[in-house]
Amino acid sequence: MIEIKPVSKIDAAVSVPPSKSYSNRALLVAALADGESHIYNCLDCDDTRYMIKALKSFGINIVEDKSKVIVQGCNGSPQRPNKNIYVGKAGTTMRFLCSFSALCPGETIIDGNWRMRQRPLNDLIDGLSQLGVEVMSLNDNGCPPVKIKGRGIKGGETSMNGDKSSQYFTSLFLSAPYAKKDVIIKVNGQLTSKPYIDLTIDLMKAFGVNVTNDSYFSFSVKSGNGYKARDYEIEADVSSAAYFFAAAAITGGRVKIENLKPATLQGDIKFTDILRKMGCVIVKGENFVEVQGGDLTGIDVDMNEMPDVVQTLSVTALFARGETRITGVPNLRIKETDRLKALAGELSKLGGRIEELDDGLVIIPDKLQACDIETYDDHRMAMSFALAGLKISGIKITNPDCVNKSFPGFFEKLESLS
Repeated sequence: MIEIKPVSKIDAAVSVPPSKSYSNRALLVAALADGESHIYNCLDCDDTRYMIKALKSFGINIVEDKSKVIVQGCNGSPQRPNKNIYVGKAGTTMRFLCSFSALCPGETIIDGNWRMRQRPLNDLIDGLSQLGVEVMSLNDNGCPPVKIKGRGIKGGETSMNGDKSSQYFTSLFLSAPYAKKDVIIKVNGQLTSKPYIDLTIDLMKAFGVNVTNDSYFSFSVKSGNGYKARDYEIEADVSSAAYFFAAAAITGGRVKIENLKPATLQGDIKFTDILRKMGCVIVKGENFVEVQGGDLTGIDVDMNEMPDVVQTLSVTALFARGETRITGVPNLRIKETDRLKALAGELSKLGGRIEELDDGLVIIPDKLQACDIETYDDHRMAMSFALAGLKISGIKITNPDCVNKSFPGFFEKLESLS
């Protein structure tokens, strides 16, 4: 357990870690590519550790040094692992490897921790099955562990529901260039978290593969045109930056993120637009974004394209005047925890009046008070609720080490703001 020290008014310039989303995608794409890739500024956290360890099990030669990760690609032909793959609670690693495993001969079993065994893969399993991949949930519940019988990806046309996770689509995209035929992926309903799709397409293009996007209703990837190895630098993680933007908002101070490009494709950059509407001043340069706190007011906002900053916004809303209504994020219930339920419980403990919706929350600030925050082994719960401790004395975060999933050193960085 760690207790957060309150601060007065923050005035700080900080750098944040590299993007987890770009890092895990780049590692897998480099593993599939033809030739040797150098991944610079790759995030070192639990999730990328699981990805690197898994890729090595598929026979991928990966060497890490202080400045880069060197990946010797397999040109679309990974080897069969000699043991089961374990990914802990790394959701992107689990989902991306389901399609990747179809490219190697023989059976691959991928498993995770207790929570991963509760997170659904039905849509991805259905999508892969339509492309000729034999994949099954070993517990017959649509969740890990999963077994993939690798005989390649036949290709053709498939469809998946779009409302649960864009990562299912990314999984198919990343391995589709090595299918035996062109791959067409149709979206049933509306696609959630569209910026993550843009991010995936951007990275694939950097390695020489184009994805045709038909207004997010369908996507196509041509076979026979694999990735070309290259040097690639990972940009800063906007989800991580959002905690420090919120710190400025909550304390009425100023935080400048020095290594962040406002033109990023990461959807969470729009969090600064939300803070502006709530009363903050936003300053953007070519390679920095600065937030200056103001007199905060509540907001009504659909967060479908920014699900990873919902917890950050929820805690910020406790320090705003009036009601904040967050909608559009029913898929938060299948993340590292049921994030809507967890948020409702912990925000209430802090003294907020909370209404839990099917797809979001209503947050009304009330008499705030100190309490111990349960993190549910969810990195974003720990980091978001730590922000409340910047204003409320006595906030303690249980299981603080869970932040290592995406942001090792977070609490040290937060303490440096004071």
